[in-house]
Amino acid sequence: MENFKKVAIFSYSGEYVILQHLLELAEIRFIFQNETMISVLPFHSNVEGGIKLKVHPDHVIKATEIITSLTKEN
Repeated sequence: MENFKKVAIFSYSGEYVILQHLLELAEIRFIFQNETMISVLPFHSNVEGGIKLKVHPDHVIKATEIITSLTKEN
């Protein structure tokens, strides 16, 4: 997990629910760093630097494409 690359940062867990589902469907290996801490103490988001989406290096391009497609739809 230490080699995973940061591809996005979120302030609250509700911001990435659909993204998490899409990453799972695409079988992308990922983790959300600081997810539990910020879920329990949401006002610590700025202190912790947000919830970081980290992806296995082999899946960075595909994960970035999924994120981009979501932002284009909004």
